[in-house]
Amino acid sequence: MPPKKSKETKNVKGKGKRPAKKSKASDDEPEAKKSKKDDSESEDSNVDNVDEEETDFSCATSDKKWNFKISSWNVNGIRAWLKNGSASYVKNEDPDIFCIQETKCQEKDVPKEVRFPGYHTYWAEAQTKGYSGVGLCSKTKPLNVSYGIGIAEHDNEGRVITAEFKEFYLVASYVPNAGRGLSRLDYRQGWDKDFRDYLKNLDKNKPVILCGDLNVAHKEIDLENPKTNTKNAGFTKEERQGFTELLEEGFIDSFRHFYPDKPKEYSFWSYMRNARAKNVGWRLDYFVVSERLVPKLSDSLIRQRVKGSDHCPVVLLLAF
Repeated sequence: MPPKKSKETKNVKGKGKRPAKKSKASDDEPEAKKSKKDDSESEDSNVDNVDEEETDFSCATSDKKWNFKISSWNVNGIRAWLKNGSASYVKNEDPDIFCIQETKCQEKDVPKEVRFPGYHTYWAEAQTKGYSGVGLCSKTKPLNVSYGIGIAEHDNEGRVITAEFKEFYLVASYVPNAGRGLSRLDYRQGWDKDFRDYLKNLDKNKPVILCGDLNVAHKEIDLENPKTNTKNAGFTKEERQGFTELLEEGFIDSFRHFYPDKPKEYSFWSYMRNARAKNVGWRLDYFVVSERLVPKLSDSLIRQRVKGSDHCPVVLLLAF
């Protein structure tokens, strides 16, 4: 059996349709990610982050019933995210598990507003204050929680939390990118190999669900301007090949499983040049799952209407 749902949500099921030149980035972001600030001083920072009347959080686009929901969001600084009023998203989405990337916060400094009632919370922090960081909040207490992938050079940046449940492992990750001028491309390639091996070893024991900002647009359909970004972090042939090799090891990109040819489905937009309003974006946020979990998949969603960060949440619906 999967992790059991809380009393107020365990019988909920859903089906239906959803409503309808670059500045330099920091070394911790793809070049596509422009000039992000912790205080979110941007064109989006003063707007309501959730278009509640336009988003039906109980609905799926497929006709398959579901009873378990996982949500993932790169919040680009958890304190800035809270200033934008974004904590209401968790109440509205009501996921069984909520994963957060790029918290930019030490565990001791995590605001109390992110200790969501009814959730067990876990935090991976970077050794460098204000850098990277991931969080995981689950209604069901995991059997076990671990941090990192067991390799020292990768585990000081707070990029991975693994939660073991009875039926699967959930790996929440903020994958490093190649950085400004591809300064970390060699490191990224090493990470991809080591992370792939880590996931493969987990998969030998039970199926894996990987979620998070994986910092790669895999195919040309996954970003608005592929031809002009082939030498930019997030769309280099090396990063794309690394993702391909992961899929070849028995994993699937859940969104493309359901929507192989659907264009203009992005999860990240630069704060510059009104990119989000124009939908000039990248799909960098994923749910990647073991192939043997495919029969359990009900839908994979991108909540493009939900604001509060330069990324939007992504959601996986399952039927157990």
